[in-house]
Amino acid sequence: MEQVRRASHAGSWYTDNPKKLDEELDRWIKAAALPKCPDVRGVIAPHAGYSYSGRAAAYAFGNIDPTNISRIFLLGPSHHYYTPKCALSKATVYKTPIGDLPIDLEVIEELKATGKFELMDLRVDEAEHSMEMHLPYLAKVFEGHQVKVVPILVGALNADNEAMYGQLLAKYVDDPSNFFSVSSDFCHWGSRFNFMHYDKKYGAIHKSIEALDKMGMDVIETGDPDAFKQYLQEYDNTICGRHPISVFLHATALNWITDNTPPPQYYSELLSDVKELLNKDKD
Repeated sequence: MEQVRRASHAGSWYTDNPKKLDEELDRWIKAAALPKCPDVRGVIAPHAGYSYSGRAAAYAFGNIDPTNISRIFLLGPSHHYYTPKCALSKATVYKTPIGDLPIDLEVIEELKATGKFELMDLRVDEAEHSMEMHLPYLAKVFEGHQVKVVPILVGALNADNEAMYGQLLAKYVDDPSNFFSVSSDFCHWGSRFNFMHYDKKYGAIHKSIEALDKMGMDVIETGDPDAFKQYLQEYDNTICGRHPISVFLHATALNWITDNTPPPQYYSELLSDVKELLNKDKD
């Protein structure tokens, strides 16, 4: 029986007009002007409304060569539903205004069989925006390609569970037909978020925030989950996708250790593009 997850944030967080959305995505991707790179196996991209994050997200998604990819693992943090675990979608298809993305039910069953995952109902699924904000970009980039998605809502994991879920996903990272789309905004600053970190040596507050986020990006580029954990403990940066990022780092690190290969360079390539964008004047 088909269970459809609606594009519940279309019309508010981004346009629900298919033509306008397609044109926006196309314009942002062309403006990023990145070469398609077959070695890119994963991205970390934002999930704010497109008026805030749409342009920046193109610096991640615009680098993807979809040719040999048949499956996308989508890891997003939970903003409304508390769970100390990861949760799988019950949907069979995710809709977007510019095309639908079918769920890989076979892999969902494989993950369910581990006994480590919860199932989220459609109400929880549609309330969460972190994964949905990646879907239009994925539908655009993979247009014309047969691809399925594996949505995983990542809860408030402790360090042991981050490592455990990373271990469960490591075999999928090792398969070059799989791609990982990790959803995360970075610093949430202000009294609303109970976070007022300010290093006066950078002058303006936004420059201090930028430096803090760049520091986190540099740590992520190392591919070391323990270094990322230490960074979060030291600075307590309000990176809402800290758990999805940590799970992905554990999954990739396990493969590098097993294969005795250095961390992939896509971290440096994609994140440096975003850092360059941070230094440009806003439109």
